[in-house]
Amino acid sequence: CVLGVSVLRPGYSSKILMRKLILVRHSLPKIVPGRRAAQWSLGEEGRLRCGPLADRLRAYQPRVIVSSVEPKAVETAEIVAERLGKTFETAAGLHEHIRGNPTEFLDRADFEDAVAGIFDRPDELVMGQETGAQARDRFAKAAESVVESHQDGNVVIVAHGTVISLFVAEHTGVRPFELWKRLGLPSFVVLSLPELDLLTEVESV
Repeated sequence: CVLGVSVLRPGYSSKILMRKLILVRHSLPKIVPGRRAAQWSLGEEGRLRCGPLADRLRAYQPRVIVSSVEPKAVETAEIVAERLGKTFETAAGLHEHIRGNPTEFLDRADFEDAVAGIFDRPDELVMGQETGAQARDRFAKAAESVVESHQDGNVVIVAHGTVISLFVAEHTGVRPFELWKRLGLPSFVVLSLPELDLLTEVESV
């Protein structure tokens, strides 16, 4: 894969093989019908959950924490970074699959059916403004850039359930819809660098 190849270059210490990429699904947002999900912020419960999330991530000794530009991801990353005393920044391209019109608020069953379609037919425009493959490739390119910019230590990326599931499935063979359903708010997946092997799933914090 491009991400794996770009990280490991001749002359690098063998320690780089022990690096980890931790993909965090943001904490619980406050749902606002009629407003795009990309604009939602964390609710009170979501902010509280970031404390235990930070405690779980501490064991990985992250060098840097990077988030998508969506408010719920930014807030999750800010709280975690502050608790861990780590550097925090945002990066373009890590945002969620671009959904549809905010006035078209689906109930849970219909929403899950639509998301399942994204995973089952990644080359078709099933929902929103990009296909699953487009969202996956955009996220992969952004993640590659983040890892290349931080070549020492473990990297935490705070992002979103669909793009994380698409990316992890592409590199590990897990079933993306099943992974998406397992990942709580918040949760995280740990991958090895540069191989992108699946090391750990923490489905709920």
